[in-house]
Amino acid sequence: MSNEKYQTLFKEVMGNYPTGVTVVTTTDKDGNPAGLTVNSFASVSLEPLLLLWSIDNKATNLDSFINGEKFAVHILASSQQDLCKNFSSKNVDRFSTCEWKLSDQNLPIIDGAFAVLQCKTFKTLEAGDHTILIGEVIDIQIEKREPMLYHRRHFASIPPEFYVTN
Repeated sequence: MSNEKYQTLFKEVMGNYPTGVTVVTTTDKDGNPAGLTVNSFASVSLEPLLLLWSIDNKATNLDSFINGEKFAVHILASSQQDLCKNFSSKNVDRFSTCEWKLSDQNLPIIDGAFAVLQCKTFKTLEAGDHTILIGEVIDIQIEKREPMLYHRRHFASIPPEFYVTN
């Protein structure tokens, strides 16, 4: 089977794997906010508290994340579908489309997320055409909101029947 065919099948498989959606933010070397939509997000360790996500090596703000010492992971609320799309679009002033402020850690924090995990960069690893960033969680904020679900290129709330038990 050709590599191209495997890539197509891999995309189909991963597109059928339901995930949450995050926006990861940082500041660039000039102090400007940078951010992008990410669904390659996972917990790694409880001691210390570690998480990971990956960024495409062709991303325009790659250097801001690779060379930065901190980043914030926003686990999006179900009501933030437009924000998710804006932060995944090219040639958009992403931060002009939302309310945000700098945290005590000097990280851009977007209003309205289900949760925000501020991290200091623990390690970066090159992996194929992406770089994996592992962060040590230094602050956690959580709100009483429904998280967003991503499946088959659609965004939504978690369906109520998901919580029905027999």
